[in-house]
Amino acid sequence: MVVQAYVLFKVSSGAEREVCKKIINFDEVLIADVIFGEYDIIARVSVPDLQSLEEFLAEKMRKVPSVLLTSTMIIAREYKGKSQRSKK
Repeated sequence: MVVQAYVLFKVSSGAEREVCKKIINFDEVLIADVIFGEYDIIARVSVPDLQSLEEFLAEKMRKVPSVLLTSTMIIAREYKGKSQRSKK
């Protein structure tokens, strides 16, 4: 079963764009955005299973230079707005 999650990042000051450019090159990352607030970056990721998520976070995401902290939220159920729903 495919697992999708949001990963929130705290990064070194001024490194937001550089980190986004690096993580968006990982196949698992669907989208990455610089955000304002408690965290600096949010990324949506997709992996085959929970084990793959753990490996991806430990072996790739947390090893990106300037990443200080990550927080991961696994998506339980997705709801789409009207403009995103498939038309029949």
